[in-house]
Amino acid sequence: MSEIKMEICNFIPREWLLPWLNEGQSQSSLANNHNIDESTFRKIKSKNGYRIPVETLNKICEAKNLKLCEFFQKVGV
Repeated sequence: MSEIKMEICNFIPREWLLPWLNEGQSQSSLANNHNIDESTFRKIKSKNGYRIPVETLNKICEAKNLKLCEFFQKVGV
């Protein structure tokens, strides 16, 4: 189970957070844009990963115009 957690927690920063930051945006603005707390992104980026609630993952996906099933396909789990 923790392998899935880590795959999700590696995917979000790699595919969404880092490109956002590379565009000169802040982590805080990404959190605001996705209707979640900035601390959630810090938890996701932690080396131990984060057991992200489905509700939070759904908020992130909605902001990306993705269905949860599409997200999991992208992650590969």
